[in-house]
Amino acid sequence: MDCASCVAKVTKAVERLPGVSAVEVNLMAERLTLELGDDGRAEAVEAQVASLGYATRRMAEAGPASAPPPGCDCGHGHGHDSRGDHTHDAAPPPAHGHDHDSPADAGKPWWRTGKAMLVWTLGALVLGAYALSLVLPARLAYPLFLVATLVALVPFGRRAIALARSGSPFSIETLMCTAAIGAAIIGAAEEAAVVVLLFAFGELLENVAAGRARDGIRALATLMPRVALRLRADGTTEQVPADRIAVGDLVLVRPGDRVPCDGVIEDGASALDESPVTGESIPVSRGPGDAVMAGSINAEGAIRVRVTRAATDNTIARIIRMVEDATASRAPTQRFIERFSSWWTPGAMIVALLVIVIPPFALGWDWWTSIYRGLAVLLIACPCALVISVPAAMASGLSAGARRGLLIKGGAALETIGGARTVAFDKTGTLTEGRPRVTDVLPAEGRSAEGVLALAAAVEQGSSHPLAKAILAEAAARGVDVSATEAQAALPGRAVTGTVAGLRVSIGSPRHARESGAELGALAAALDRLEREGKTVSVVLADGAVAGLVALRDEPRADAAAGVAAISALGVRPVMLTGDNRRTGEAIAISLGLDAKAELLPDDKLREIGKLRDRGPVIMVGDGINDAPALAAASVGVAMGGGTDVALETADAAVLKDRVTGVAELVSLSRATMANVKQNVAVAVGLKGVFLVTTLLGITGLWPAIMADTGATVLVTLNALRLLRWSPAAARPSA
Repeated sequence: MDCASCVAKVTKAVERLPGVSAVEVNLMAERLTLELGDDGRAEAVEAQVASLGYATRRMAEAGPASAPPPGCDCGHGHGHDSRGDHTHDAAPPPAHGHDHDSPADAGKPWWRTGKAMLVWTLGALVLGAYALSLVLPARLAYPLFLVATLVALVPFGRRAIALARSGSPFSIETLMCTAAIGAAIIGAAEEAAVVVLLFAFGELLENVAAGRARDGIRALATLMPRVALRLRADGTTEQVPADRIAVGDLVLVRPGDRVPCDGVIEDGASALDESPVTGESIPVSRGPGDAVMAGSINAEGAIRVRVTRAATDNTIARIIRMVEDATASRAPTQRFIERFSSWWTPGAMIVALLVIVIPPFALGWDWWTSIYRGLAVLLIACPCALVISVPAAMASGLSAGARRGLLIKGGAALETIGGARTVAFDKTGTLTEGRPRVTDVLPAEGRSAEGVLALAAAVEQGSSHPLAKAILAEAAARGVDVSATEAQAALPGRAVTGTVAGLRVSIGSPRHARESGAELGALAAALDRLEREGKTVSVVLADGAVAGLVALRDEPRADAAAGVAAISALGVRPVMLTGDNRRTGEAIAISLGLDAKAELLPDDKLREIGKLRDRGPVIMVGDGINDAPALAAASVGVAMGGGTDVALETADAAVLKDRVTGVAELVSLSRATMANVKQNVAVAVGLKGVFLVTTLLGITGLWPAIMADTGATVLVTLNALRLLRWSPAAARPSA
């Protein structure tokens, strides 16, 4: 299918059938999904679609999804046939009219497809007729143009009749056929032939453009390797198709290989280049127990990965499905344009009729002139360019974002993001790393920082508490030797104790230190300062005396400050909503340069989101789990996360590369897309307005009129395709 007009025609035709409901047609995936009642028949649906010039293939019969061959326009839908639900994939016949390319055209360049052959045939007929008209009398040459016109009208006329029968009498084909036949009747067969040729050429360009947009989605499928090395029980490997590996299989991924599955590393360590999936350019270290994503590139050592998701449900497959579904979700602007065009076409036919009937009486035109100009008005009214202006830009914007780790679930979300007045961030795991780390080690007089850290790490050995893990990680990073500990014990909510090299050591809260009778001395002022900075401070005691202080905090992500600054530069207000204590929340907010509201329960967050929405659209950014209510309440919810289920399925959008700067990139992409939409609508309406005036004044005729429509279609399509080259680096902040 070529444009949104195709979607509307198929939808309307199928909805008229008995027992059919919930009809959805996805342009990019070329997928028809519907529900059949007891009196509905799938065969009737197939026959109805076939009458419009399309064939169908039931998804249940198509087998598991796999990457299509180059040049194939088959969709990536993963339909599951269930009782009462049917999904069909476009499998078109030889090209004619607005039809999809033939399966036989797969792999061919666009100029050799069936649709292109139709254009070249019509072009040869028109040029041949024109050449003969130079040597033959006009009365002999004129029939040649008539023949060319009639040959060209056969496929278009056939589908115009089918569309009228199926409930779309005011189709683009009807307008074009009416104008061409009328021109032939009044003796303008030459122009009628050129009109049909230009119309066919415009549809060829639409088809090429639609294919290019689909390429943006299909490029994701090429990230999957075709084969995988599955490990047998005896340790040997066997080469199997990547789509045949199953959950629980163990696969070997060698250096330089692409990871063929979603899974968990069981053995080995390596740096993985996840940029094909997340857009993150720096390879990340992964080892035993770490999750890996399909499509990542193993940069260093060999790893053994246990498969956790089947091929049809891995990260790449889910991203493809999400982008396809997103292109089917229409933005408010698109819905308005479609409603407008549904009135535009019959209105234009009425105006054309008035142009034919009134001027001979009111302005003294002769009937030939009024009919000719009325037919030209009819051609100008073709809403092709207007109808395709929004979905073409939206599809390109969604595809460009997906290829850069920015997933947006539909045109409505894409349109809303750019108009946001406020971005509300959760703190833990969103603006911060989600895990505490040691920020300060302050020794008491006569002790060293490494010595204090060694005592603290010794008594924390074996603990799974986040603070204990942070202390042990810091000791390892500094190369501190950790001694064995005896008689370890925990005082819940207060401290952890143990005997280290004959010393009775404890690490706990300042309250525990005071209750133990320890004097902080010169460290008291440092303790107060660290707590004002929002840090959790633990006091290390050795034989009842203060050995030192260890301060910890969940630190901001490396790019958090840059991400917040980028949002502010776009004229959007960033705020932080957190359930953490006020002192910690405000300390993090001040360091990042944004306002904060702390100590918020889930209900409090919802109220804050409601207040922000009263001032305009608001984006909520969270981890997609504990922030789910706030994500749902916001105008647009954005989940942070590297390919997790939550990141892909909970919110309206997801930043796969897990960077705060990705939120500003979403806003920039949305604004670039909506600017493209406005440009397209201006071109589509502006050209029609200009040629409407020139036609009524007698300056231009039939073929310039269709040239205006075809030209506008080409311009808006090419403009939309520019978005495929969008990149975050090219985005420029604007208020």
